[in-house]
Amino acid sequence: MKPCQKVEIKLDAFGRNSEGRLDSLSPDSGAKLSLLPPDNDTGNFTKVVQRIPVKVMFDAESIKGYESRIVPGMSATVNVELK
Repeated sequence: MKPCQKVEIKLDAFGRNSEGRLDSLSPDSGAKLSLLPPDNDTGNFTKVVQRIPVKVMFDAESIKGYESRIVPGMSATVNVELK
């Protein structure tokens, strides 16, 4: 993934799809940037899930009429168009 890629955003509260773009990616995983990062040096080789924070921006035309109803904390499903 890279900045400016097109994304499809579905907000659970509205049940409709919107368009947007990938604005930026974090340089590191959330685990590395946390105050108390998990320490997995016990000798096992268990795969640890890593989450990379990304910033997605809505296209203004795509959310016309819904701008005031979109608030932080809403659940969404985002599909990134990979080419």
